[in-house]
Amino acid sequence: MDEKSATRDRILEAAINRIKHYGYGKTTMAEIAADCDMSPGNIYRFFEAKIDIAEAMARKHYAEEHGGLAATARRKDLRPDAKLREMLARRMRDNFQMFSESAKILEVAEVLSRERPLFMNELIALERVSIIAVIEEGMEAGIFAKGDADFIAEMMQAATLKFGIPQLFSKLTLPKLEREFDGVMNLLLNGLYARATEAVQPTTRAKHDAKA
Repeated sequence: MDEKSATRDRILEAAINRIKHYGYGKTTMAEIAADCDMSPGNIYRFFEAKIDIAEAMARKHYAEEHGGLAATARRKDLRPDAKLREMLARRMRDNFQMFSESAKILEVAEVLSRERPLFMNELIALERVSIIAVIEEGMEAGIFAKGDADFIAEMMQAATLKFGIPQLFSKLTLPKLEREFDGVMNLLLNGLYARATEAVQPTTRAKHDAKA
C-alpha cells in the first residue's frame, strides 16, 4: 500500500470512529482532520466533501457484504433455492446487527439514499450479479423454471429491499423481520420452482439442505 492510500485509509478509519460516536450530522471535516493530526485543508486532497467519506464507508462495508454473498453463491453443499434464502437472510441479519450496535451509522445510509441514489443503485446492481448466478444455476439444474434470470433477480431484490437495510424501512425486531422474510421468500421461491418440484415447500427445502 502506498503512502497516499495509507493516509486515505487512516482518514476513513478516523471518520468511521467519530461518526459511530457522534453521528454523521454532528461530524465535521475539521474534526476528522484533527483526529488524524492533519490540517482541514489537507483532508480535502483525499475527500472533496463529507458525503464522499460516507460513500467510502459504505463501499468498504458493502465490499465485504458482496464478498459474503458471492461465497454463498459458490457453495457446493447447498441447493440454489437454499443459497438464495441464505444469501438474503445473511444480508438482513448482518445489517440489522450492525445498525443495532452502531445506530449512528444509520445516518450514513439515510444520507446516501437521499443524496447519492446512483451509488445505491450501483450497490444493488453488484448484489444482483450473485443472485443471477444462483438463479441460472437453479434453472440449469431443473429446480427453477426457465426464464429471464436478470429480470427475476431484479424483482427478487425489489421484493426484499426492506430487508436489506432493515432499520431504514421499519422498526420491527429481528424475529418479526425474520418471520416476514420467510413468508416473502416462500412466495418468491414457489413462483420460481419448476412445476415438477412444487411438492416440497421452500422452507422444508432450506431445512433439509441445512441438515445435509
